[in-house]
Amino acid sequence: MKIEAMNWMQVEAYLRRDDRCVLPLGSTEQHGFMSLCVDNILPSRLAEDVAAPLGVPVFPVLPYGITPYFRAYPGSVTLRVQTYLSVVRDVLDGLYEQGFRRILIVNGHGGNSPAQGLTGEWTADHDGAQVLFHNWWNAPRTWAEVQRIDPVASHASWMENFPWTRLPGVELPAHQKPMTDLDRLRLLSPRQLRETLGDGNYGGLYQRPDEDMLSLWDVAVRETTDLLERGWASLTPAPAGRGA
Repeated sequence: MKIEAMNWMQVEAYLRRDDRCVLPLGSTEQHGFMSLCVDNILPSRLAEDVAAPLGVPVFPVLPYGITPYFRAYPGSVTLRVQTYLSVVRDVLDGLYEQGFRRILIVNGHGGNSPAQGLTGEWTADHDGAQVLFHNWWNAPRTWAEVQRIDPVASHASWMENFPWTRLPGVELPAHQKPMTDLDRLRLLSPRQLRETLGDGNYGGLYQRPDEDMLSLWDVAVRETTDLLERGWASLTPAPAGRGA
């Protein structure tokens, strides 16, 4: 359930019986012909689809991420790595102080990967806390479904083009764009990257039938649900062994 649909008293009552929550991480950046907020829409919707049946609170998506390479595309906003990690750490600190101990992060943007390292450090410093960092789009079962449908897929291609991320009245190219050399892109300035990449699609078809997209979404929901239900380690101390 969305935290925006709860008051503080309801959250306090929830924490008496459960300590799980979901935190989506996103980014506001170019996605070709799709919404600039694709990376916010997808982890938010996935978190809600997964958490609602379980009654687990979903916090608002962190809408800005680490995306300096897209700065030449209007509407793309990036945070510095140090700033981003500070914000994520502060949010985790706040959740822990309130009583949340099992936090599922549903990440929607590959550039946010430094936060995954941070969560390990943060967990080590917070007794009883567990953080699952879930890159939903390339989790094993979801990525296998992408490959089954069409292995030519990447940023701003068909694999992010769901009915809820496309824009009304925007006509999409019908061809399959050749895959971009990602290693070369990493060497370019934001302006050079835009000149090289063009519309923003890294490679692949721009759209596939909704049947394919709903199949992919179903796998992502089931995979993420399994994490939220069964991805946690038991924190019961193991019996002490006998000395030699």
